[in-house]
Amino acid sequence: MNDVDPQMLKGLVTLLLLHLVAEREDYGYALVVRLREAGFGEMAEGTVYPALARLEQAKRLDSYLVPSEKGPARKYYRLNAAGALELERALDAWNHLTGLVGGLVAKEKP
Repeated sequence: MNDVDPQMLKGLVTLLLLHLVAEREDYGYALVVRLREAGFGEMAEGTVYPALARLEQAKRLDSYLVPSEKGPARKYYRLNAAGALELERALDAWNHLTGLVGGLVAKEKP
């Protein structure tokens, strides 16, 4: 992921997290690992945790604690109805944007 502009990625964190949580409920560090495994190797915990907190505060994610065998309980996140609507909106916006960019850069150069 070294070639991805961090500023571009910053705008996509919400979409990525909502998508991952829609796939399955998970806790913060596991979401970081899943992002890294998907090719977002530079994804920092310091980016993911605040984004999760913002999504929870905006009532797009619900959370619950699960006891851990090692250390403190883990905070798991689940997508709620408002989060599902936001995911759909964000996906529509992403598809629209990538279509516009793709159309522009695919044009032949003069």
